[in-house]
Amino acid sequence: MHEMSLAEGIVQLIEDAARDQGFGAVRAVWLEIGRLSSVETESLRFCFDAVSRGTLADGARLEIVEIPGQAWCLKCSESVDLPALYEACPRCGGYQVQVTGGTEMRVKELEVE
Repeated sequence: MHEMSLAEGIVQLIEDAARDQGFGAVRAVWLEIGRLSSVETESLRFCFDAVSRGTLADGARLEIVEIPGQAWCLKCSESVDLPALYEACPRCGGYQVQVTGGTEMRVKELEVE
């Protein structure tokens, strides 16, 4: 389950930001997670709750904003929305698609004290 290591990385980013910016607690964390990132959001929530105990983020709300999947269809020569990895182009049904977005995960915002 790679969500545990992702949650640990989020907590590390929070602790680094607290050191740099001088805040003492985090109340909420907003994450942007791409639909094509292969991250199970409910597992990530569970792992975040576990690894944040006893840290600056203990009890923080985890807000997840889903970023849609995007791909370039070589056959259509257009950018298309892609609901999942390895899916066919929704316009032409072809599989000659190159993913261009929706694979990322990033901490977008923190609500701090």
